[in-house]
Amino acid sequence: MERFWIMATVNLEELMHFCRRKGFVYSGSEIYGGLANTWDYGPKGVMLKNNIKQAWREHFVTSRTDMVEIDAGILMNQKVWEASGHTAGFSDCLVDDKKTKHRFRADHLIEDQLGIDVEGKTAAEITKIIKENNLKNPITKKEADWTDARYMNLMFETNRDKINHPATLLTELLAKYKEEKIEISEAELEELKAKIESQDNGRIYLRPETAQGIFVQFKNVLLSERKKLPFGIGQVGKAFRNEITPGNFIFRIVELEQMEIEYFIDKPKTDEEWNKVFEMLLNSQHEFLTQKLGFDPANIRDKEHAAEKLSHYSKRTVDIEFKFPFGWGELTGLAYRTDFDLSQHQKYSGKDMNYLDPQTGEKFIPHVMEPTVGVDRLFLSTLCQFYAEEKLEENGKEDVRTVLKLPYNLAPFKLAILPLMKKDGLAEKAEEILVNLKKQNMSVDYDEAGSIGKRYRRQDENGTPFCVTVDYQTLENGTVTLRNRDDMSQIRVKIEELNEVFLRGKLGRF
Repeated sequence: MERFWIMATVNLEELMHFCRRKGFVYSGSEIYGGLANTWDYGPKGVMLKNNIKQAWREHFVTSRTDMVEIDAGILMNQKVWEASGHTAGFSDCLVDDKKTKHRFRADHLIEDQLGIDVEGKTAAEITKIIKENNLKNPITKKEADWTDARYMNLMFETNRDKINHPATLLTELLAKYKEEKIEISEAELEELKAKIESQDNGRIYLRPETAQGIFVQFKNVLLSERKKLPFGIGQVGKAFRNEITPGNFIFRIVELEQMEIEYFIDKPKTDEEWNKVFEMLLNSQHEFLTQKLGFDPANIRDKEHAAEKLSHYSKRTVDIEFKFPFGWGELTGLAYRTDFDLSQHQKYSGKDMNYLDPQTGEKFIPHVMEPTVGVDRLFLSTLCQFYAEEKLEENGKEDVRTVLKLPYNLAPFKLAILPLMKKDGLAEKAEEILVNLKKQNMSVDYDEAGSIGKRYRRQDENGTPFCVTVDYQTLENGTVTLRNRDDMSQIRVKIEELNEVFLRGKLGRF
């Protein structure tokens, strides 16, 4: 049998259909027409996602002596976001086409059509650029009637005070208007002010990032775990961003999951000191992608942020980009945030965020490095990296095999048990093997529907590294056929040797 690759990169639309068909990712609220850019992970998607998170934990947290992990809540005191700067500055500039009601991020609109970076410009300056250049609607490809640009905060907001919600207050005012009660007495005005103040005090945000939960709990972790600098606090959790123009499947979504570390260090005396830690963490990120996940180094690259484009809290930021089907896109980030975050929380909360050096007795606010990666983007890049279509030629006939060549540690199922036939006790023997492996907490699939060739192909698409075929010889001597997903080779092994297959996989010896 001859084989050769016919697809180097996967088409994003084809990948979306593949994910839905195979139970990796479904459209959110699909039976009700969906909800723009929300996605649900199916059974195999959950397994792959959990394996990615476990690989991250093993590499960055559990294998190191200088890391711990927390799980902070999604809802936090609104003052947290005032201190971090999100309340005032976490926003995107948007414009609407009055003709079509389409909404776009203004910076993307300008960059795509003019190649101009408008970061730092005011809404008025952006409006002028759009209108003077008669930018077209990228959906209709026609001239648009643009609104003025305005900034919108990306945080989702809710409120604990539903009685005094703005919509309720507005309804009350409209009722007065309909009754021709235009004037509002002094007492009614004071009552309205009190309701508005109550509503403001009850405002809650869905967190737009997981980092602030780590900063808020820094002193508690420091004291309870008796940690000394340098050390890191990791966290895996959900974040929410009201993105203006989400898209590219799960690349940019409104509900995302992050894996972040805040690595706390001494206050550096020289640039060389903090750069040494920065490069260590950057190399660790590369090792995670290429060694732990098996990514091709040709598909990743570093993007250093220019000094004039750095966030106000950052002294250096480097993104690691992945070559997605739609082009290069940010996958991971590493930022040196100096002592900004802890200083801000000390200022706004009035609580001491200093670290006491046990050797020198010096008190200071630690500086921090932040390596971060989005689980959903890592999930997408993993599929893009390992999805392939392979052309087979056998006995003069051509066929195409779709295969997900996931590394053993990422594969949802490690083995698939396949009885050659449903009769003659083969299915019963296969189920016995399945139950025994499941009791040992092994991730195993079972399939008895269709020809053995079709079942092999289904497991190739699932990314299952090995298939175990239970046949008539199994009943005679207790051996099974073990098929390798990648080269489709087959060998006979004893049933009890299947445990060794799992062990070797865990040790990374495949």
